[in-house]
Amino acid sequence: MKILVTGAVGFIGFNLSKFLLKKKINVVGIDNINNYYSLKLKRDRLSILKEYKNFKFYQIDLKDEKKLKKVFTSKFTAVFHLAAQAGVRYSVDYPKKYIESNINGFFNLIEQIRFKKITKFFYASSSSVYGESKSFPLKEKGNLFPTNTYSLSKKFNEDLSSIYNKFYKVNAVGLRFFTVYGEWGRPDMFYSKVLDSAFKNSKLYLNNHGNHSRDFTYIRDVNLILYNLLKSKKISGNEILNICSNKPLSIIKLVKTIEGQSKKIKIYKRTMQKADVIKTHGDNSKIKKLKLIKKFTSFDEGIKNTLEWYKKYNSF
Repeated sequence: MKILVTGAVGFIGFNLSKFLLKKKINVVGIDNINNYYSLKLKRDRLSILKEYKNFKFYQIDLKDEKKLKKVFTSKFTAVFHLAAQAGVRYSVDYPKKYIESNINGFFNLIEQIRFKKITKFFYASSSSVYGESKSFPLKEKGNLFPTNTYSLSKKFNEDLSSIYNKFYKVNAVGLRFFTVYGEWGRPDMFYSKVLDSAFKNSKLYLNNHGNHSRDFTYIRDVNLILYNLLKSKKISGNEILNICSNKPLSIIKLVKTIEGQSKKIKIYKRTMQKADVIKTHGDNSKIKKLKLIKKFTSFDEGIKNTLEWYKKYNSF
């Protein structure tokens, strides 16, 4: 079995690649290693993956169709597409990056899926496609209200996948991730900023005065869900899955939990910011029905593991 993982040195891509490699599965990773956040963090992730003999890496951009085609000279059992220009707020200031990476890059990739007749294609969507919905928990068949270029690009991917399934019989599963957190996470994520505030004395800004809640989903649970999805024979055609714990948590609770294991954090409250969403809360009954996971990791355990990694990685 040989699996292609795009965005292999990104947060989810790295963790999934490492998980699959430990299962003795051959993984080919691609990533453009852009400078959206810490290059050191990305290179450290890549160094770990390169320790495995069953890992091969190509530094390419999905916009480069010629180089992408060369990667597909290999025969893949499945493709996990986890590469994208991330950042909801960043998309407000730099919309073109999201068109180029998340739309044009996705098109180039799904074309290869089509031509190579790959039967298992899993791609990252996002809970942001729901927008500022008021109907909770959010169900896969609910209405979508993308409110920025990032969420719009994710909805476009879902729509294009549906069309490719209809006309070309491409099997695809869109993964609507809800606030994934954990070891080796992105420094621009809120929980990472809380950790920086606790241990590096950086300012912590609470938008909307902290009146937000998020459906935090632990990375190790995500790994297990995606691995079981890879093995599952119950999914075909075009599907959408919420990847979430179904247990929204106040961000104030997150801050207090980390404070309980560090020190008091200096908080600066401010009003709502561009592209903010007050609440995310996904329905995960579909992944439970498919038996992709038995029990989710508690937030206290997940954040404890994340905190231990953070301390070790930053060498305080």
